[in-house]
Amino acid sequence: MPVARTHSIALVGVEGYPVEIESDIENGLPCLLLVGLPDTALREARDRIRAAILNSHEQWPQRRITVGLSPASLPKRGSGFDLGIALSILAAAKVVPWAAIDGVVFVGELGLDGRLRPVRGVLPAMAAAAHAGFSRAVVAQANADEAALVPGLRVAGAPTLAALLAWLRGEQEAGEAGVVCMPDDHPPSARPTALPGEPHGAREDGTRPSITGQGGQPGAGQAGEQGAGQAGPPRPRPDLSEVLGQPTARRAAEICAAGGHHLSLLGPPGAGKTMLAERLPTVMPELDRVAALEVTSIHSVAGTLPAGSPLLTEPPFCAPHHTATKAAIVGGGTGVLHPGAASLAHRGCLFLDEAPEFARDALDALRQPLESGEVVLARCGLTARFPARFTLVLAANPCPCAKGTATQAACTCSPTARRRYLARLSGPLLDRVDVKVELLPVSRAELLSDRRFAEPSPVVAARVAAARERTAARLKDTPWRLNAEIPGSELRQAFRPPPSALAPLERAMDRGQISARGVDRVIRVAWTLADIAGLDGPTASETSYALGLWLGVGL
Repeated sequence: MPVARTHSIALVGVEGYPVEIESDIENGLPCLLLVGLPDTALREARDRIRAAILNSHEQWPQRRITVGLSPASLPKRGSGFDLGIALSILAAAKVVPWAAIDGVVFVGELGLDGRLRPVRGVLPAMAAAAHAGFSRAVVAQANADEAALVPGLRVAGAPTLAALLAWLRGEQEAGEAGVVCMPDDHPPSARPTALPGEPHGAREDGTRPSITGQGGQPGAGQAGEQGAGQAGPPRPRPDLSEVLGQPTARRAAEICAAGGHHLSLLGPPGAGKTMLAERLPTVMPELDRVAALEVTSIHSVAGTLPAGSPLLTEPPFCAPHHTATKAAIVGGGTGVLHPGAASLAHRGCLFLDEAPEFARDALDALRQPLESGEVVLARCGLTARFPARFTLVLAANPCPCAKGTATQAACTCSPTARRRYLARLSGPLLDRVDVKVELLPVSRAELLSDRRFAEPSPVVAARVAAARERTAARLKDTPWRLNAEIPGSELRQAFRPPPSALAPLERAMDRGQISARGVDRVIRVAWTLADIAGLDGPTASETSYALGLWLGVGL
């Protein structure tokens, strides 16, 4: 009997790879053999698939069935191959027309009763399918909205295996079978009336669609394996004007939002460190299409997409507890590699409250992502890359008793205890933090007087957006979008400030106050200050202010 073929996608991190599923039915003792480096979840698919086919009122071939997943050297993990394996077996048994499954990507988990259940990572899987030249895909109905975000890909969402088979065999129309065909980015006159049986490949203009392209509208809702619960009343949106008595800290938050710089907050409890960090995303612009698809792909793999929101457009905010492990911060896992908090905060804010209480190895594991903007997880025979371009916010008390400030005379900590406490934040980590601010206790008079000067988040966000537009215009022909992303070599060549603006930095280097890496970071902050002020470039004033922010001196 000829070999039947279907296609699915294997995920390694947030990167997808096409997998060809081949099924061969031959004489022999009835059994189902899976070959091609399947993991435990995929090996258990044999029982799920058999029960799903029988409960869909189809006949299970009582012969020897061999299913091969190629390329065989690529590890396959998860239950997303269930649908492709089931259809390849049914096609080999001549239950499904081969033309109906040719060139279609199938991703979905099968329940024992034949229901199609959603899986994680559908968005990056569909992007990989589109990049490989496929133009059609079938997923679980709960994943259809997410899959439809990929432009140029015609997506069908099926509720059950039985409904999908009825549609593929032409026994029922899509609507009668309960199959939802998502609209694509083609004009209505060019949209096909049926998905199966059409040739796959590149577009007519010779290009291949990808996740970073334009087009494709997000669906109205999603109900995935992440689970959602009932939506409660909307919570009031935090506002930057609520952080009273800390004008320097509010200014630092604006600078970090405009340039993507990292921030360190040192102060006693109740000074406003957590309030400021939670309000930092409110002054960041909404994610553009490319960034939104990147962020959504990461959260799709992690299984944290909220129901009803297949596309995330707001900058994410992630605040792990100080007991989080290194794997929880940067990602990891024994079988399937999952993104950590650093990747979940991609294009947003990663807030580490009580930073000295975190494990030292967890904090130092952030040093490489802060430089490269990605997390590389290497395992035996497998390497996964997760984007991690985030704004880091560290919050810490001045000492273990939290009273060691200029206006608090009741500190009971010895100088050695204070040094040991703050030394938990390593020098190399702090050297990568661009802005360091010390928050002092706020008096009643400062709280009352600052109400007249504290600006709301929309006002600050408008200045941040204008500064980012100036930055984008300057970096138009480069791969970077924020000042914090510019490499040091480019800062010293294409974006070198005038010699007069570098004078404060030269004096600081002569006194040994700043490292070579710190010089690059001060110049990046100086460019951000110039963009906020609407200047063509930084002057000595911007450089001096940026140097003070890096050193953490009182401003």
